[in-house]
Amino acid sequence: MSLPEYEAPPPYVPPPSDAPAKTIVLISFFAPFHWLRQGWCDLRSQPGISAFFGIAFWIMALVLGAVFRSKPEYTMSIASGCLLVGPFFAMGLYEVSRRVEAGLQPELGASVTCWDSHLKSMGMLVLVLIVLELLWGRASLVVFAIFFNTGMPSTTGVITAIFNPENLDFVAAYLVVGGGFAMLVFSISVVSIPMILDRDTDAISAAITSLEVMFHNTAAMLLWGFVIALLVGASIFIPWSLGLLAVGPLLGYASWYAYRATVQWPQDVTVA
Repeated sequence: MSLPEYEAPPPYVPPPSDAPAKTIVLISFFAPFHWLRQGWCDLRSQPGISAFFGIAFWIMALVLGAVFRSKPEYTMSIASGCLLVGPFFAMGLYEVSRRVEAGLQPELGASVTCWDSHLKSMGMLVLVLIVLELLWGRASLVVFAIFFNTGMPSTTGVITAIFNPENLDFVAAYLVVGGGFAMLVFSISVVSIPMILDRDTDAISAAITSLEVMFHNTAAMLLWGFVIALLVGASIFIPWSLGLLAVGPLLGYASWYAYRATVQWPQDVTVA
């Protein structure tokens, strides 16, 4: 008696996703300046809310600077805390621009608490950013150990020691390593937090979308990253870092428009 011939089951084909498909929009090289103009309009139209978030970012910068001057060994810990709190403040700014774009009246209370319905996704994304910062800090210590030739600097002479001609190899290595980590953090977060706010998506999908935006619009996004670094650096060099009072909200608002310009959804409307 012959056994029945075995037939392999058909391969599993997952059902099509019912999630709306996004489109990564190709933008012009100078688009970041348009985002800044849009952010400036929101800054002018919402002075009270902008002042609240500007003061929050300014206080964070003052605390970080004070810790670096007095207890530099705790600087990384405080920076991690700022990286934990910062994205939640930034989401509040995105909420303001989201409401302005939708023709709604922004509210401070709604802006401060808009993250509470996205806590799981935000928590995962912030955890990834903190892990990257810790790796960045560890890599910095390795670069110091290998390339720094004049002994560890004191807190009062750190800038002079770093730019000592004997430490040019260190400066080059630190810029390469630090630039690589900065680029990775920027690529993961450039539109991910606005996307979480807008679509209540998970952190992984938002981070992947952010990387796609970076890949498809590399030149424009590099310009955007340079503009952010330039404005933040200039605001910090103003006495008492007072420039952050305006630059912080401005970049937050502009980042919302960066997301809206680069990621498009079917029947794209902003939901109240």
